[in-house]
Amino acid sequence: MSVRHTWAVREGDATTSWFDVRWTFADGARIDALAVLCGDGVRIEDVRAEPALSLDDLSVLAEWLEDPLFEACVRPFAARPPAAPRRTRPAGPGGGEERRLAAREYRAAREEGADPVLAVMRATGHSRSRSLRLIGRARDDGLLPPRRARR
Repeated sequence: MSVRHTWAVREGDATTSWFDVRWTFADGARIDALAVLCGDGVRIEDVRAEPALSLDDLSVLAEWLEDPLFEACVRPFAARPPAAPRRTRPAGPGGGEERRLAAREYRAAREEGADPVLAVMRATGHSRSRSLRLIGRARDDGLLPPRRARR
């Protein structure tokens, strides 16, 4: 079983967290679930299974998952120290080196068929608008080709 924390929303003192849960069995069967930790309880929001679960299996699924899900979701959050600020940007280069990094990531993402702006956002830690400005400056420096051919 693997549990991955995907999202958390804080409202006042309460925090709601979502987890992707996956069980893979030796015979190739798989169950994917979306679990929500809210207050002091864990709920299952979505379940997908291959092959499909029978109604009898679905009725005992909650009992079967209760202990492993509690271990994976509740205990780590209860023992965890307060989180660091989330908006901190990774320490990286500035100026011309940052434009070269953006151009390198942009070109690599284009070659792979991925979103180049998102690749620059991940590499620099900037927002979308700041990443677009950085890409524009890299174009102005001649590190990337012009956006449109000028007549």
